[in-house]
Order: sequence, then structure tokens, then C-alpha cells
Amino acid sequence: MTKITMIDYGASNIRSAQKAFEFIGAEVELTDDPAVVARGRKLVLPGVGAFGSGIGALRARGLEEPIQAAVAQGVPLLGICVGMQFLFDSSDEMGNHTGLGLIPGHVTRFVGQEMKVPHMGWNELEFAHDHPLLNGINQRDHAYFVHSYYCAPNDPAHTVATADYERPFTAIVHRENVYGLQFHPEKSQRVGLRILRNYLAIG
Repeated sequence: MTKITMIDYGASNIRSAQKAFEFIGAEVELTDDPAVVARGRKLVLPGVGAFGSGIGALRARGLEEPIQAAVAQGVPLLGICVGMQFLFDSSDEMGNHTGLGLIPGHVTRFVGQEMKVPHMGWNELEFAHDHPLLNGINQRDHAYFVHSYYCAPNDPAHTVATADYERPFTAIVHRENVYGLQFHPEKSQRVGLRILRNYLAIG
């Protein structure tokens, strides 16, 4: 059984993410203890809500440095929804906020004349290239999104898959041992659970 350490900084969706991993057979260690995060061998960072308050809560618990140190040592990390956004350098959601700096790039708001925000619902995944997270997933399979801001990596090679909301945006990201899903895998049925299984198999 694969064990993951799920980082709890107070995000409201953490139990649903925990249950999804348990459903596919993972052992989930749920913690807000920096020492436990530091010794984790596979990390998951879920998230919902606003970037600024979320990253602030994470820092208030002393979790930023253990996450960064674990990644520097080669430990896999998966960010989900706002947890994916935390992986980037910065966000302009309700002010300017600094992220974890694990993937070069910025998080910004959807802007368009016909765009309803938040972007909510099922969208097709368009693969940028083959990737282990996509094993068993078909081009244009659907995932479930709820977000008002999107990630813009500096390096297009870090984008694994996109979805479209008036224009393409990054739906799955990867840099070295850091991975991110903008959608909610726990709400994405077969596709989401398969991607979580693929993450368990990495590393």
C-alpha cells in the first residue's frame, strides 16, 4: 500500500481528497505538523478558496520550508486546485502574493467579455505531450473544474495538459518532482481517480 502525506493547512476540501486517495487504496497520513511533512515520502497539497489566505495559513503553520526542503530532496509533491496554484511564484488574487516558488510562473484571473467567473463544470483535457500522469486517460476526456484564477507557467514545457475557457489554460503541470492538477480529481470520476492512481505509481 502506497503511503502519502497529505498537508492540512485548513482547506475545506481536504476530507474529500483524503477519501479519494483512500478509495484507490492509499494510506493517507493527514497532518499539519511540519516535522511529519519533512519526513513524508510522497506529498499531496489540496486546496480551495483564495490564494492569499491559503498560503498565509500554510505559512502560519510553518509548512512552507518543510515542503520546499522535501521537494529539493526529490520527494514527489502533487498540488490540487488552489494547491496547484501555490506551487507557482506568485498570484494576483486580491492583491499580490508570493507562492512556494516550485514552478516558475504566475497565477492570474480569467478575463473576457463573455466569461463567467468562476469557471465551473466539466471540460475536456487536451494533452500537450505524453506523461505518466495520463496513463489510461484519453485525449479529450473530461475533468471537473471550479476556479476563477489560472496558472501561467513561464516555460510551456511544464504544461502537461490544457483545458479551454475562451482560450487554453494549464490544467496539469509538471516540473521535475512537482505535479499539479487545476481540476478536482475527487469530483472527476474515473478520470480523476485514474490520475491519482498514476501519481501513486510515480517515483
